[in-house]
Amino acid sequence: MSAALLVRTLLWLWFGGAVAAGHWLVLQRLPPLAFASLMLALAALPILAVRRLPLLRDWFDNIDDRTLVVLHVVRLVGIYFLWLHREGDLPRAFVLPGGIGETIIAVMGLPVALAPLAPESRQRAIRIWSIVGCINLLLLAFTLTRLSLSYPLQVRAFSVLPLSLYPTFLLPLLLATQVLLLVRTAPARTE
Repeated sequence: MSAALLVRTLLWLWFGGAVAAGHWLVLQRLPPLAFASLMLALAALPILAVRRLPLLRDWFDNIDDRTLVVLHVVRLVGIYFLWLHREGDLPRAFVLPGGIGETIIAVMGLPVALAPLAPESRQRAIRIWSIVGCINLLLLAFTLTRLSLSYPLQVRAFSVLPLSLYPTFLLPLLLATQVLLLVRTAPARTE
């Protein structure tokens, strides 16, 4: 099986599992700390797979950094978070980093990926953008966990479709790609 087919199959299986979890309200039955652990574990799995499996590592190494950055345009989902807050469905504590932060990171990714930059400048821009993006995603995971511990009804929307896809698929996938981009663009060590 080719690496590209394997990756597509794994992503579709993951997406299908996330849809099933939302459909059957699996996240509503999880304790708050398990909810947080699930998000981080789902982010760790692709990172470990790319780092440990040579077939996936070779496939990942051949993907242009700009392709991975453009993937993050999906973070414009932050606009939807802002709209849901206006409708009273999401708490303000989540919407500030979730709505505004995700939208800013998505918009910042476009010039990072598409601007005609020298390779060294692009690597530096991707590294800075990835650091900011990782911080925002970790802040979102922390905020979701904090709110689910103290005000579980405020984040109940994240346990049903379509928002259940955010903690079970989108946030972990985006966090994994941000971390992998950070590792890839890290300055070479000189000894």
